[in-house]
Amino acid sequence: MKKKKVIITVAIVAIAAIIAIIAWPKKSVPVEFEMTDVQPDTIRNSVTATGTIEPVTEVEVGTQVSGIISNIYVDYNSLVKKGQVIAELDKTTLNSELNSARANLASAKSELDYQTANYKRYKTLNEKGLVSRNDYEVAYLDYRKALETYNTTKESVKKAETNIGYATITSPIDGIVLSKEVEEGQTVAASFETPTLFTIAKDLTDMRVIADIDEADIGSVREGQNVTFTVDAYPNDTFHGQVTQVRQEATETDNVITYEVVISAPNNDLKLKPGLTANVSVSTLERTNVLSVKAKALRFTPTKEVLGKAYKIVDTDGKNKLWTREGNTLTAHKVNIGATDGIRTEILGGIKQGTQVVMSMTEIKAPEGPQEEETNPFMPRPKKKEKK
Repeated sequence: MKKKKVIITVAIVAIAAIIAIIAWPKKSVPVEFEMTDVQPDTIRNSVTATGTIEPVTEVEVGTQVSGIISNIYVDYNSLVKKGQVIAELDKTTLNSELNSARANLASAKSELDYQTANYKRYKTLNEKGLVSRNDYEVAYLDYRKALETYNTTKESVKKAETNIGYATITSPIDGIVLSKEVEEGQTVAASFETPTLFTIAKDLTDMRVIADIDEADIGSVREGQNVTFTVDAYPNDTFHGQVTQVRQEATETDNVITYEVVISAPNNDLKLKPGLTANVSVSTLERTNVLSVKAKALRFTPTKEVLGKAYKIVDTDGKNKLWTREGNTLTAHKVNIGATDGIRTEILGGIKQGTQVVMSMTEIKAPEGPQEEETNPFMPRPKKKEKK
């Protein structure tokens, strides 16, 4: 009987100890609050990309006839005027073709003159009933054939004369020669496509950047937006331009979709050269002197588990909140937000300018060394050493 009472007593003591441990109040964790002000500032956002610098107007000069390059009058970086002769093809073969076409034209003219006179004679005789209808029609057909041959031969002469004109290569614009693809004595063939002889840029003081913008960013890019860019050739210089065109055609490279954006690039000092790679930053958002706060403050949320009973938390409904601190009381304020650049967020209402809000809190670690441990009245205490 006594043994049963002892067991019951031990069980009651154990249950009481467990309840005491669970209900035993925990100490509040000491924390330090990081504060920030709600104040006016500038919010900026940008899209970065790479692009290639090129002239606004660039013309590839070719030839429509085949032949040997007999003379070249320009070189790289040569300044040229519209209509200036920059190269010539050998005209020996072309002159021969022209002379042959003219001889055929003269023969066709003689045949036409004869058939015309013969047709008129048969027409008169036919009207008088002196020749048969068949003879008259044969004379008329011969005249028509001679006329068609003459016209065809006449066009051949015009074509030969035009080809001779094509043998003299002239500049189509005022500009500068960027590239020269041929040398004197080289044969060019224009059978299937026009071969390029020179590339001429109209004005190197007026350049542009063709930038490839990722599909995730293209939605925020608009004409007229300000752009800054740098080139490796001048790492300490920043160049400025504007978006002049957002092209609708998509380009896929390695499963990545990009869109071409054209950016103006004034080049009065001629530092920018065709083909340079530009590191572009398009300003897609710029709001100056707007009430804002650091975006980190909008992500702060105090918890009772961390602060314990030492602090009072006054919460409110709302998706976006800022927290103020007065002594040991943290109060939430519902705010309306606007644009953000990831660092600062615009505040449209809900809190006044100059208000200090909590941005974060960090636990203050206790100093190293022996510390007084929490005790539970139901836990056994160490035995004291007996004095000798």
